[in-house]
Amino acid sequence: MKKNNWCLLTFAALTFGATSCVPKKRLLDSQIAYRYLQGDSARLANKVNAQNDEIARLNSRVNDLNKKIGELNSENDNLAKDANSTQSQLEENRRALLNQQGKTKQLQDLLDAQRAKSTALRQKMAEALKGFNSDQLTVTQKDGKVYVSMQESLLFPSGSAVLNQQGVSALGKLAEVLNQNPEINIDVEGHTDSIPIRIRFKDNWQLSTERALSIVRVMIDNYHVNPNNLIASGHSEYEPVASNATPEGRAKNRRTEIILTPNLDEMYKLLE
Repeated sequence: MKKNNWCLLTFAALTFGATSCVPKKRLLDSQIAYRYLQGDSARLANKVNAQNDEIARLNSRVNDLNKKIGELNSENDNLAKDANSTQSQLEENRRALLNQQGKTKQLQDLLDAQRAKSTALRQKMAEALKGFNSDQLTVTQKDGKVYVSMQESLLFPSGSAVLNQQGVSALGKLAEVLNQNPEINIDVEGHTDSIPIRIRFKDNWQLSTERALSIVRVMIDNYHVNPNNLIASGHSEYEPVASNATPEGRAKNRRTEIILTPNLDEMYKLLE
């Protein structure tokens, strides 16, 4: 009997011990699994944080890029405006150049026309004055102007500003051509040699000026040349054409030059 009780007690103890070992093992497994889950959760949280940081970095980069795009768009707009402004300026310059080229051609045409008029005027003047000696009167052309140079011996007695008859006759021939070309401007310039004048006139300035005025008066009063086209001036001895050291040179310097210039109003308008 005792033997049987002992056996029962032993079996019960073993049974209880086996039974109590099962929950502990499950608890331990659960604890281990929990710890693993905690580690996984921490790793996931770290990964999420890292990804959030990367997203924030990428968002910042996107903002920077958007800002750069905005700056580039603004710069592109400015460049487009500059390009349009440059294009407009180029077009304006092109029009100005074409206009200038047109004016240049017009100016060249006017210069050619002036040369042609001067050449025709020189030929007419030379023909009208061909009866006078070449050592007393010359007709030349320079820079679009016609120069009629008359020596003192043709026009005036020595030291006088009163025209002689031969001089009046020469001016009559010249006036005939001028009256046929009323658009011609006429400059009458008196010149002397370097020998000081001592009678009738204060100095060579007065003598040269009075001679120019005498010629202008005869052309207006005797031959009805338009006074609006005439200018009289005296240059004394300061524009010689020869040396004043010899009698021959001084004789050449004692002269009156009548400078004929075709009207240049159209040319001046182009240059404005």
